[in-house]
Parts: sequence; C-alpha cells; structure tokens
Amino acid sequence: MYKLDLPIDLKEAAAIERRRDLEIQRQNRIFNAKVRTIGVDLKALEEQTKDRQIQEGREKMREDAFAADMVRNDKIAELLTRRQEQDIRNLNMALNDFRKMQQQPESRREWDLNDPDAKLKDKPARVSDDDPRCGTSGLQKFDGEDLNNKARQKLMQEQLREWSKKQAQEKKAAEARQKEADRLYELKARELDQRALELAKAEEECRRNINLATKDYNKALADERSEKERLAKEQELDDNFTEISNHIYGDVLTENPDVAQSAFGPHRVITDRWKGMSPEDLEEIRRIQELQRQERKRLEDDKKSRDAEWEKQRLADARAGELMERQQDRMRKELDKQQVEQNAKLAAEQQAHQEFLEKEVYTNPPTAAYFQQWNKTSR
Repeated sequence: MYKLDLPIDLKEAAAIERRRDLEIQRQNRIFNAKVRTIGVDLKALEEQTKDRQIQEGREKMREDAFAADMVRNDKIAELLTRRQEQDIRNLNMALNDFRKMQQQPESRREWDLNDPDAKLKDKPARVSDDDPRCGTSGLQKFDGEDLNNKARQKLMQEQLREWSKKQAQEKKAAEARQKEADRLYELKARELDQRALELAKAEEECRRNINLATKDYNKALADERSEKERLAKEQELDDNFTEISNHIYGDVLTENPDVAQSAFGPHRVITDRWKGMSPEDLEEIRRIQELQRQERKRLEDDKKSRDAEWEKQRLADARAGELMERQQDRMRKELDKQQVEQNAKLAAEQQAHQEFLEKEVYTNPPTAAYFQQWNKTSR
C-alpha cells in the first residue's frame, strides 16, 4: 500500500480546521477598524475614576463623622471641666463660711491665755460680801454687814435674764444654721442629679450619632462586598443594637427600684423618711471627696505630662520630616539634573542615528508592492 492510500486522521483534520477558524476570527478582530482598540480603554479608566471618587467620598464622610464626634467630645470635656471648677469654688466658699462661723478665736481652748481683755475680765479684789478671799486681816468684811444686798440681787436677776436671752439667741442661730445647711445640701444633691442626667443624655446622643455614622459606612461597604461579608456585617449590627437596647432598658439607666434604695437611683433617699446625717457620715463624705480631689489632681498632672511628651515627640517628628523632605528635594533636583543631561545625550545620539539612517541606510525607499505583502495573516 502506498502512502497516499493511508486513511485520513479525523482528529488531526479537526484540529487543523479548528486552527483555521481561529485564524479567520482573529483576522476579523484585528483587521476590522471598528472592533480593534488602539491605546488605552477610556471606558475602563472612567469606571475606575468613578469608583475612586465614590471611595474618596465615603472616606470623607467617615472622617467628617469622626471629626464631629471629636468636636462633641471636646465640648463635653470643656463643660465637665467648667463644672468641676465651679464645684471647687463652691466647696472653698463653704469651707471659708464654716471657718468664719464655727472657728472663731473666742471658741479656742487657749483663748484665755491670748485674750487682750483678760485683765478687764479678771475678778476684782472683792466680788461680794461672801468672797472667801476677804479674810479678817483684810478689814473688808465685818460680821452683820450686807451693804450691797439689793444691788447684788438686782444684778443677779439681770445676769440671769441676759444668760437666758443669750442661750435662746444661740439656740435660734444654731437652728437657722442647721436649716440653711440642710437646704444647701438638698440643692447640691438636686444639682448633681441634674448634671448626671445631662451627661447621660449627652453620652446617649453621641453614641446614637456614632452608631448612625457606622451604620451608613457599613451599608456603603456592604454593596461592594460579597454576600458572606454582608451577612457578617448585618449580624454585627444586630449585636450592636442588642447591646444598646440592653444598656438602655437595663437596671442602670431605667433606675429599677428593686435594686436601689429609692426610685430615683441608689444615691437618692426618701426625704420624708430621712432624719439627717450624723457627723461621722459627713466627715466620711468629706474625706472621700478630698481623696477624689487628690486623685483628680494626680490624673490631671499625669495627663499634662503625657501631653508634654506627645508635643515633644510631635515636634521631633516634624523636624525629622522636614529634614527628610529637604533631603528628598535635593535628591529630586539631582535626579532631574541627571535626567536632563541624559535626555540631552540621548537626543544627540538619536539625532546622529537619524541622520545616519537618512543618509546611509534609507537610500532605497520601498515601493507599493512592498506594502502589499503585509496583512495576509494575523500573525
């Protein structure tokens, strides 16, 4: 049997036919000016630019939300600082009033030693006829004599009357001071409760705004992510809302009377059943307040020292950044200079090469038959 009589390989023939079809399709794509794309894909670049603008807009919205949150926190901190300073001034005024009213020099134990009128208040040589200091040798008292009986009786009555009046006045003044102290304490308690409510309201408003901003940001990101990430974000939002609901309807914010001494919170008491505080309780409160002031002062000093360290570090970083920018500018200028020299050198070489091609190489220009041999295949 001769080679021409061999059977045709169907698999090889199918492969050849497939390659021919692919070549025809490739020629249609390449030689068709309406389908062929030369240069960059403007539509793809526009889509990329639009996506980038959308991403930058979302980032800007997120940064604006955080900036608004920072401004709100600064305002709340400033308000708290002013209220703290006002509380300190009120406490100092109350302390000065207490010293002025309760710590007079006459009430001191050693006042009798420092009294400038001690000689005027001292007993005379003879107080009365019954003065035991009047002995026989003094010749100031004789048996049967009572010359100042009426004056002495009258003086005793006036003295008793003055003592009773003075005791009544002192008792009335003490009652008035106690009543004023109770009134000031009640006003202070009401003011502290109002401040706590305002702070809780401001904190709740901040938390609500932050949650809204986070919700919008997560919603914008969920449109570009897969279904699995979207479900995860939704689950996270549900958990956050559940936690917020637990805080809002919990025993702390709703002030559950089952866990407090009063319906208004554990720090409140029922006024019509309260008999007042003992001196030991007041002293304990003042001691705790003093410890709180010392702790607050220590925290403020620590914060100032940390701020000073951060400011120092920031200045050092800024200085280092400025030096790096200067170094980069010098390197950039040097590179630009080298690039200009290299471009000039390449331009000269290209000009010489172009002249060589025009004068030495391209001496025989091609004819139309030379160009007709192209575009026969797509390869």
